[in-house]
Amino acid sequence: MTAPNPLTTHQPAYSLKQLTQYFLKLGTLGFGGPIALVGYMHRDLVEERQWVSEAEYQEGLTLAQVAPGPLAAQLSFYLGYVHYGLLGSALVGIAFVLPSFLMVVALGWAYTLYGGLSWMQAVFYGVGAAVIGIIAISAYKLTRKTVGRDWLLWGIFLVNAVATIVTESERVELILASGFLVWLIKFPPQNWFKQNRLNSFIGVSLVPFLATVPPAPPELLGQIALFFAKAGAFVFGSGLAIVPFLYGGVVKDFNWLNTQQFLDAVAVAMITPGPVVITTGFIGFLVAGFPGACVAAIAMFIPCYLLTIIPAPYFKKHGKNPGISTFVNGVTVAATGAIAGAVVILGRQSLQDIPTLLIGLVTLIALWKLGKKLPEPLIIIVAAIAGLVLYPLIHP
Repeated sequence: MTAPNPLTTHQPAYSLKQLTQYFLKLGTLGFGGPIALVGYMHRDLVEERQWVSEAEYQEGLTLAQVAPGPLAAQLSFYLGYVHYGLLGSALVGIAFVLPSFLMVVALGWAYTLYGGLSWMQAVFYGVGAAVIGIIAISAYKLTRKTVGRDWLLWGIFLVNAVATIVTESERVELILASGFLVWLIKFPPQNWFKQNRLNSFIGVSLVPFLATVPPAPPELLGQIALFFAKAGAFVFGSGLAIVPFLYGGVVKDFNWLNTQQFLDAVAVAMITPGPVVITTGFIGFLVAGFPGACVAAIAMFIPCYLLTIIPAPYFKKHGKNPGISTFVNGVTVAATGAIAGAVVILGRQSLQDIPTLLIGLVTLIALWKLGKKLPEPLIIIVAAIAGLVLYPLIHP
């Protein structure tokens, strides 16, 4: 029998097998992005099954927001850790991520094989434009939720948005500086050294790891590992927050993909269930085949996994520290500004003519009016059909 975890004082009402099966199902069928996924976890595990208490769920959600990396995946790591420790966290994480990883690898294989065909180009002609609308509405909602009417937060938002547009990449150092700036202004540091024991791990880089992989260009696999480990260790915010960071590295710095291929990778993340950042597996496949997909996905998730389970015992005790929540607020606003900047960058590349402008605009309006009633996979399917119809007319 698995020993009880120190985070809880009561015996769990479920087995580790049951929890793993739940996350395997969620990773296979859970559409809608990070906000929807964490909502499913609350509904299923807290409200309906009562496997996890409201307090445990909220602690995990707060830690997932504090630490860099994908929100939904980090919450799953924590919920596995609550009652079943390291083994539970690892099994839950693998079960949650593996289904969508296999899907994006299959899509990457098909994309590589058929990407030169006109029908595939037509599909992504429509899908790429729709993705811009999806990112734009997500940026708008995040902005309304995180910035509010605070002049300081608006300044941080605008600075990060402009910096992303000008440099065409996410400036991690600027985002971290934004968090510390808000912290300094709104929670002066007179008692930091006495009260806050989390300083020792905030900002820790957990990069040095790489499992042995099948033969492939070792220099390229090393670059992939380090880049995606950096993404997992330093990118704050959920879901699409990673888009500007990935664009800056994958397209601008390393020239692994062109802009259209990158937009196609984001589109693949939209049409598959599970965490949005699993697009890293698709990108890795395009760059270095199956070894590249494995290295990219592992490098992305290991740092945020460690940044969730290492501080978990301490966070339960100190997580309500107002200084920490203030830092998170500043970082979240800065990441939202970077997403807004990414909308401009990617929009300039993808909305290249009247049909794509119309697809992007219709997507934006539809999501504005219908919201959660309109699932993103359905939007992608409709946009793909539109692309199949319109692309031959524009590019005969």
